[in-house]
Amino acid sequence: MNPPSSNLSRRDFLSKSVAGAGAGLVLGAPNLLCAANADGSDKIHVALVGMGKQGRVLFEAMSNIPGLHFQAVCDIWDYNLKGGVAKVRALQGHTPKGYMDIDEMLATEKGLDAVVVATPDFWHSPHTVKCLEAGLHVYCEKMMSNTIDGARAMVKAMEKSGKLCQIGHQRRSNPRYRYTLNKLIKGNKICGQLTNANAQWNRSLGASQDIGFNKKLAIDPSILTKYGFKDMHQFMNWRTYRDLSGGPISDLGAHQIDIFNWFIGTAPKSVFASGGNSYFKKREHFDNVMCVFDYDTPDGEVRAFYQVLTTTSYGGGFYEAFMGTQATVKISEISATSAIYREDSAPAWDNLVDRGFLVRKPAPPKPAATEGAVASYESAAPEIFDLPGGFGKPAHQPHLENFFDAVRGKGHLNCDARHAFESEAPIFWVNPSALSKQPIQFKTEHLSV
Repeated sequence: MNPPSSNLSRRDFLSKSVAGAGAGLVLGAPNLLCAANADGSDKIHVALVGMGKQGRVLFEAMSNIPGLHFQAVCDIWDYNLKGGVAKVRALQGHTPKGYMDIDEMLATEKGLDAVVVATPDFWHSPHTVKCLEAGLHVYCEKMMSNTIDGARAMVKAMEKSGKLCQIGHQRRSNPRYRYTLNKLIKGNKICGQLTNANAQWNRSLGASQDIGFNKKLAIDPSILTKYGFKDMHQFMNWRTYRDLSGGPISDLGAHQIDIFNWFIGTAPKSVFASGGNSYFKKREHFDNVMCVFDYDTPDGEVRAFYQVLTTTSYGGGFYEAFMGTQATVKISEISATSAIYREDSAPAWDNLVDRGFLVRKPAPPKPAATEGAVASYESAAPEIFDLPGGFGKPAHQPHLENFFDAVRGKGHLNCDARHAFESEAPIFWVNPSALSKQPIQFKTEHLSV
């Protein structure tokens, strides 16, 4: 094992815009840079569109970022709208203007710089395109859309408007992920030849139940109809409907399939999927999906397996693992489920430990040999390592910091709409493969804008 190819230490890596260095991601054209605000200030005037569960998560992350002025809040549910206005008032001491309709907000509000979109998936594309066309920068939650054509429209609107559009694949800015990819997998080739990847998001049955609501707070049926919902149950549980979302494979799986494409460094050549309604019989979307992506890389073939289950949390919930001839990297937003396993036949990593790139973990106790067992084929237990400290920011904060830094003209986006599309495009074909029970060999039309 050669020493690190650069003299950049872990401390330097963290201090030199870990969340903001967008060079050399994967696939496609360079990211866009934007100029600083016309008035020369660093204050960014922000509108919040969608203040449901995910909108509130993003707001909490943004509350740690200085220089943001939350000017307007938009949500079709009065309950969410009032809650969002109250959160801004509690944080910043002023009352933002509240809107039910995004068109009214865009026509009325003056001086906005950026919009954060956290509406249901089938509204992501219309809302993002409207905001880009209005001359605003956009941070939009993933998936880009519930349809591939909706995602294509977002890329075209971003590039036509010249405005920034960051998609919420937040691991792209996560210091743990960026450090692991850039310094260990690429910089020191710790995996050797990458041959396989494996990931899962298993969610417990209790966490997968339908979301209820207080009938006294129900939205007027005419408003629901105007915005594409047939009733309040569908509004609360839109992720289970095929016309409104991609189901669990996009709601949960998109985060991790994005990491496959990012870490492997190319798009897959095919997908083969299987899914079913094993428990939630009345839901439109599958409650469990398993799929295999095949990749061709300069070093050889890589196969990546992914599963999303909604009836069990077995296996530690969610993680991604990248397996090579010399090591396996298991990584997650949760540090406790992240580890690096060196194969017994691989060169020692003493130099990486000495230089602070890795930390040894205590070896687990070896189980007692089973009487009468034949162990001639048993592999030696891998040596276990961890990353050093300093990678513990809240999950969404680094990605939002990267977005607002780019709005100020201080860096590149880590996941602009084109990069996100190139990574998301294969995900749109998982459900069709599972429904047809046939593999899909990707052609240009499957993956291109």
